[in-house]
Amino acid sequence: MFGFWKTWKALEARGIMGINRRNADYVLKYNKRSLYPIVDDKIITKERAIKAGIHVPEMYGVISTEKEIDKLDEIIGGRSDFVIKPAQGAGGDGILVIADRFEDRFRTVSGKIISHEEIEHQISSILTGLYSLGGHRDRALIEYRVTPDQIFKSISYEGVPDIRIIVLMGYPVMAMLRLPTRQSGGKANLHQGAIGVGVDLATGLTLRGTWLNNIISKHPDTTNAVDGVQLPYWDGFMKLAAGCYELCGLGYIGVDMVLDQDKGPLILELNARPGLNIQIANDCGLTLRTHAVEAHVEALAAKGIKETPEERVRFAQELFGHIHPNE
Repeated sequence: MFGFWKTWKALEARGIMGINRRNADYVLKYNKRSLYPIVDDKIITKERAIKAGIHVPEMYGVISTEKEIDKLDEIIGGRSDFVIKPAQGAGGDGILVIADRFEDRFRTVSGKIISHEEIEHQISSILTGLYSLGGHRDRALIEYRVTPDQIFKSISYEGVPDIRIIVLMGYPVMAMLRLPTRQSGGKANLHQGAIGVGVDLATGLTLRGTWLNNIISKHPDTTNAVDGVQLPYWDGFMKLAAGCYELCGLGYIGVDMVLDQDKGPLILELNARPGLNIQIANDCGLTLRTHAVEAHVEALAAKGIKETPEERVRFAQELFGHIHPNE
């Protein structure tokens, strides 16, 4: 017992945030329950983002009832690729990614051939709430399938890599690139076997990786190094993440974004309870950074100053970037 306590005190000294602290000091403190639907429902998030002029994957249509499943052909039209996902899903469950057509059937991103009836069955399962938070009835969202930028070709397996940035009161505090693997089934979800790679906030340069809670330097499927990769449009990603504070009103969020080869940076979804594995990927604790932001915001409030998203990004990059080690 003493050994465990000693280990935990050592982690605390490094600023490692545990789930209890995250929930009590950040999620409960900064996220009003009344605002949760904005981030828990991907359709509401997307509609608000579009209204605010923020780029998101195009929404082709929404199916809300069993009867509306008949509208599927009308929604997808002649498109050969698209994504179907539960509006209130979590952890990547229930998402169906169609990459191509094969005669009168469809080919998923993993190469599996499925029928129109199988797609309808998947939508029906979504509507029943099989994949939703709390098991409540849900809606199915049909949207544009992101084509990953070529920068990820050598360090990702199928699927779409995404970038998560943790944002506190509009200030980015930590970032991670999530890379699909064969084990994750092409999904960028760490719990299903994707890789998390730390990202330097100042430069957008990837750091080391973590896979199944082990530190790695190479992708297990491509065998290429995951560190030292320069992510394009990095300042754009940082500004997008910072601006999500105004978009949803929640003070502590994870902003998930993707880089499409044609459309550039796009916001995928927001998360009111972002996981803590990002600390392993960055070899750094969240608490020291969040405390620094809280102290900064408090000092500004005393002077009646409120910073713009651009100013918030600049503060985070100067304080937390590895080229400006101030922690």
